[in-house]
Amino acid sequence: MELDFERCYRAVDSRDQRFDGWFYTGVTSTGIYCRPSCPAMTPKRQNVRFFPSAAAAQGAGLRACRRCRPDAAPGSPQWDVRADVVGRAMRLIADGVVDRDGVPGLAARLGYTERHLHRMLHAELGAGPLALARAQRAQTARILIETTGLGMAEIAFAAGFGSVRQFNETLREVYAATPSELRVTRGGRPAPGGAGTISLRLAYRPPLHGAALLDFLALRALPDVEEVRDGTYHRGLRLPHGTGTAALTPADGHVAATLRLADLRDLAPAVARCRRLLDLDADPVAIDTTLAEDPALADQVRREPGVRLPHAVDGFETAVRAITTQQVSLRSARTTLTHLIRSTIPAGAVGFPSAEEVLGADDSAFRMPSARREALRGLARAVAEGELDLAPGGDREETVRRLLALPGIGPWTAGYVAMRALGDPDVLLPTDLGVRRGAAALGLPDDPKHLDRYADRWRPWRSYATIRLWRAA
Repeated sequence: MELDFERCYRAVDSRDQRFDGWFYTGVTSTGIYCRPSCPAMTPKRQNVRFFPSAAAAQGAGLRACRRCRPDAAPGSPQWDVRADVVGRAMRLIADGVVDRDGVPGLAARLGYTERHLHRMLHAELGAGPLALARAQRAQTARILIETTGLGMAEIAFAAGFGSVRQFNETLREVYAATPSELRVTRGGRPAPGGAGTISLRLAYRPPLHGAALLDFLALRALPDVEEVRDGTYHRGLRLPHGTGTAALTPADGHVAATLRLADLRDLAPAVARCRRLLDLDADPVAIDTTLAEDPALADQVRREPGVRLPHAVDGFETAVRAITTQQVSLRSARTTLTHLIRSTIPAGAVGFPSAEEVLGADDSAFRMPSARREALRGLARAVAEGELDLAPGGDREETVRRLLALPGIGPWTAGYVAMRALGDPDVLLPTDLGVRRGAAALGLPDDPKHLDRYADRWRPWRSYATIRLWRAA
């Protein structure tokens, strides 16, 4: 990916936080790379290089700045919203697919050869999938070193390294410090709650309307799965190697996260899913600027800047919720879903039932019309048999096509799943009652056809307009 030097240098010169994660600044005279907003950096133009990823900067022999921690910057918003192969690959790498399945597994998920995938990623990000995964492992290791009391060998394997030697070498290259030195620098105080408890800060680009996020999640919270309490969102997680819980509290400049994991190898996917759930890699200024050009939305954008699009930690869960919510109130859907959860997973279990558990449930678990029950079973069968990929790295167009081919799933359900599970930023739900009521409250057309045509002015951020219409309702 080509980076315009003058534009990047202006962002660095002004310490503009909005560009954190968009690119990384390397200073050849010091051998360090930083965020654009790093307060310690005043580089001369001739000593500056710009990189599209932390992995690319590391590949050029630079180490991470210890003050601004560029590896903990928000992710690039273009990889967060783009539906092409590179965007899908970045979301899957963040979820730990390379660590679990290797590059062959990543390439198979995307439907490309390893060589072609490497070529595409290197052209866009200056690094291949192994280098990108290595950079993520280094960050995971640093977090574990600084927030737990685990031994270094345990951390090495929990972070995904193949050996302690590889772990030591990587951290020396990335941070110019040994693992023991990193622990001494940060005090090495284990987080309260035990060895599997990690406390960290999740960065975002300001502004972030934390109340809107918590309002949205609280209204839809399911007992035994999630709750909002005292300004913190709590939920159970089902992760690749086990279960976990997350407590997420929006704060000034970051979201405070406390993760409790049965298996520390799940740290990277847990962080990635929490970031996606709260839409922390979005570019709110770009979104709000587009929506504020419409006079009908301008006042709301001014009063509530940074309203995010809550995504999902589990695409199957989102699809089940969408089908269950069809033509019923949120309260009724919550009662139905609570019965389904308690009928399919053991008491005290964490998270939402899997596709296999829903598929194996008897009729008494489904307190709903038979057609809707069979729609849920059809969905569960398609996911369990691998015919439907509802992960954030799935192909959006193909996933929507396959959803619409399933009995009992129409455009509203497919659109809702695309918006929340797949992270499509440009979905409008013109037939949704809440959307229509919100449109009417703002003086906009509430007829689905007219509203759909009107919403063209909100592209490519119609999903964010949808959230604002729900709030207006």
